[in-house]
Amino acid sequence: MNHATLLLIKFAAALIAFGIGIDLFFDATIGDIISFSLLTTILTYLVVDRIVLPRVGNRDAIIVEFVLTYMSVWIFGTLLLDSYVQIAWGSIISAAIITFAEVFVHRYLSNHIETKNIARARPAFKRKLAYDTEFAEEQHVENKENPK
Repeated sequence: MNHATLLLIKFAAALIAFGIGIDLFFDATIGDIISFSLLTTILTYLVVDRIVLPRVGNRDAIIVEFVLTYMSVWIFGTLLLDSYVQIAWGSIISAAIITFAEVFVHRYLSNHIETKNIARARPAFKRKLAYDTEFAEEQHVENKENPK
């Protein structure tokens, strides 16, 4: 039930975003808007909400969400719609609206749906990089100008 509610919220946000972003620049049909919404809802749910969010956190997941939404709409929009430059602007506007909505979706996800505590306890990579330097004295230093 919780995942179905989450998918409905994501789908409604995508419908609104693509209704504004794509229909603003194109004479897009309702079929185009629903297909883009369904594609990005399923894609971002599987990749971002199920894989990226539990491993790297909210901020990085939102960045991945923006890039994934922008690229998927731009690529499929250039195949289905006519203008290359206009679909880029429509993709940016749609991705920005969806990213704004995803802040609330991720908050809902963290409060109402259980995530794996193991993944949160162990991050996938170290946030702080430790650099070590080794200093040593040379044992056999030779003068190259005056060899012995």
